[in-house]
Amino acid sequence: MQYSLTFPTGTVQYMLHSHFEALDGICDRKQAIIITDSNIAGQYKSLFQSFQAVITIPAGEKNKSLTTASSVITQLLAQKTTKKTWIIGVGGGVVTDIAGFVASVYMRGVPFGFVPTSLLGMVDAAIGGKNGVNLGLQKNLVGNIKQPRFILYDTSFLKTLPEKEWSNGFAEIIKYAMVFDERLFTELSKRDIGYYRDNPNALSTLIESCVNMKNKIVLADEQEGGARKLLNFGHTAGHAFETLYQLPHGYAVGLGMILACIISEKYGLHSSAKNKLAIALLKYQLPITLDFDKSRIMEILRLDKKGNADSIDFIMLQHIGEAVVRNIPFDVIENSLSYFTYASSH
Repeated sequence: MQYSLTFPTGTVQYMLHSHFEALDGICDRKQAIIITDSNIAGQYKSLFQSFQAVITIPAGEKNKSLTTASSVITQLLAQKTTKKTWIIGVGGGVVTDIAGFVASVYMRGVPFGFVPTSLLGMVDAAIGGKNGVNLGLQKNLVGNIKQPRFILYDTSFLKTLPEKEWSNGFAEIIKYAMVFDERLFTELSKRDIGYYRDNPNALSTLIESCVNMKNKIVLADEQEGGARKLLNFGHTAGHAFETLYQLPHGYAVGLGMILACIISEKYGLHSSAKNKLAIALLKYQLPITLDFDKSRIMEILRLDKKGNADSIDFIMLQHIGEAVVRNIPFDVIENSLSYFTYASSH
């Protein structure tokens, strides 16, 4: 299935249920440079042999940095990359973020596209046009919004996906359900990872649903001035957990969603979402407890780009399938973190 969507920063060709070889219909491999990480380069070396060059970055979130981006740009220069050269990010969210960022600033922009290889990348990270790197403790502080020319979906890459990365991806899928689709949440609550791993058609349908949900929001609000903020459900605190304790992104987001549900209850919103969410997270092998230093979490939250002196925009749950944006005082979050610690241990 192929279709195109036009956003303010570019038109994207979505190539769902596709194969890596379909890249030949988009670009000349001899004028295309692959950016990937050490894990994918090792597992799929034969796929990349006919391209102009392969630039490999070390795997892992800690390498999503300006240092890595600078190294990639230096290598692009050494390859005599021109405005006609394609940059193709093949990998998970770290790879597509760096590939998109570098391609959008090198020579003020060269054409680029993504082949996400992780579930998290397929349902979230590769979609929406956000490109960037981390700076110190701050996630995605340096970056831009520029759409890729294409996103190619080849689910055969998931055959080599580690177990924890399946859980990582399902955290974002559960997020979509919590924020936009109660029916999907009900379906997910009846299933587990094994079901989707053993049913490729069900998995492909699930991925397509997530792509459609995110694109609907991004089409309405590419620059995150309003509705797109809802996609941050669980991410505000989640990014702090992720940064401070080096948790996988999805694990941290799951914990952040639980905190968001606790705060929602404080404001008289959904009263049973937390328990339903916790049950769903456990079914997808995601943690619902964490021993953490509240003061250090608050230190990171106070530096978040969505905040100001004494409050921050926070995504809360009206009910399962509908989220709202509220500006929340930091002291409410701090108090809720105390409750989260207590609730997690009982």
